[in-house]
Amino acid sequence: MDHSSARDSEFVRSLYSRYGRSLLGRVLGLVHGDYQRAEDIVQETFLRAWQHQDSLDPDRAGPWLHTVAHNLVVSAYRKVKARPAESPMPEDDSGGWAEDTDGGDQELDRMLERWQMLDAMRGLRPEHRDVLIEVYYLRRTVAETAEHLGVPLGTVKSRCYYGLRALRNVLEERGVTSR
Repeated sequence: MDHSSARDSEFVRSLYSRYGRSLLGRVLGLVHGDYQRAEDIVQETFLRAWQHQDSLDPDRAGPWLHTVAHNLVVSAYRKVKARPAESPMPEDDSGGWAEDTDGGDQELDRMLERWQMLDAMRGLRPEHRDVLIEVYYLRRTVAETAEHLGVPLGTVKSRCYYGLRALRNVLEERGVTSR
């Protein structure tokens, strides 16, 4: 093996030892636990990292790798959705073919965003997560949240502030950007 091949091999090995486990876990969640698909996507992700090693900083590669893997999952999903239907499409009331109006791509994007958010929420401190769930997901007021959790109003406000900040940091670390 020449010097260049050894360097390439070491680059991929170091990335894999550093990020492989977390990347596989994340992809497994995105593909509903299909281990074979997850391994294929992780392998393709590291292949792309190898192809971009000249512009990739190993110390900051995590978000890049997670974004590439996410995009590969989305591309694979869209490729499957683009295949012709294997069974006849249902007819509408008029006897014509019913159109798919629920927007499969939009639904996929919403689903992936929910997975990303759920995964990011797991990275928060429990008290921050609890307040954010109460206020933003259950749509309780600050007063209702304070009463439900048995903490002062100011504590709820403070936990919301610091929880949102921590959530933004977790999402940025994973390469998810705000719109």
